[in-house]
Amino acid sequence: MTVLTWIELIIIGLITGTITSLIGASGVTVVVPAMTILFSLNSHIAIGTSLLVDVITSIVVSISYIRHKNVRLQASIWITVGSILGAQLGSHWAGIISDTSLSGLFAIMLIISGISTLRKKDNNYDSNKGLHFKSKITQTLALLLIGFLIGIISGLVGAGGGVMVLLTIIFILHYPMHQAVGTSTVIMAITACSSLFGYASQGNVDYKYGLAIAIGAVVAGMIGSHIANKVNEAVLNKIVAWVFILLGFIMIGMKFLH
Repeated sequence: MTVLTWIELIIIGLITGTITSLIGASGVTVVVPAMTILFSLNSHIAIGTSLLVDVITSIVVSISYIRHKNVRLQASIWITVGSILGAQLGSHWAGIISDTSLSGLFAIMLIISGISTLRKKDNNYDSNKGLHFKSKITQTLALLLIGFLIGIISGLVGAGGGVMVLLTIIFILHYPMHQAVGTSTVIMAITACSSLFGYASQGNVDYKYGLAIAIGAVVAGMIGSHIANKVNEAVLNKIVAWVFILLGFIMIGMKFLH
């Protein structure tokens, strides 16, 4: 790779790490469009590479949130289990879907994620108001189903966590924002790792690009996670939401141009 390519990849990583550390979003929202538009990789390899970045970055960011006691996996463990199972199924389906269809699905996913993020209000949440059933079995099955659906989308379009998991934890489990971000980041690390195995087994991971992006992502992730409590999350969420929507329409536009 040329020096310019290294610089471009590290910049992509810096943006990815910032988003992951501040709002718990998957690097797929940045890496996939960059890989497909700037480096002309097909969607399967781009998504597999983004999952590699997700795993490395989210592990580093998760450690910071764990140290600040902003991770609550006990209540959301069944979402994690369901997401792992769903991710395997989703990544298997991704291998039999055409590259054009996969790009279209991802673009739509970006737009929906952006709209969902715009609709999120910066309120105080109480976990006691979250999803609760009298039966523990029903509660467990509901959380497993939610995680399973998230996992399918994760494996299918490479969304290893982030927006969908974050919104689920905030609006269904009613975690406070910082705990929601920390918890979703941990879930993203686990789910992305599960999805990564599926893509790697099909040879759909570019390790050189992925590790280069991860360098920038880790640096930005470490810095961003330390200052997360000082960031105006409402403003940041709106900015990132519009970026999601813009990237989605750009990818759709690129397909029409081809």
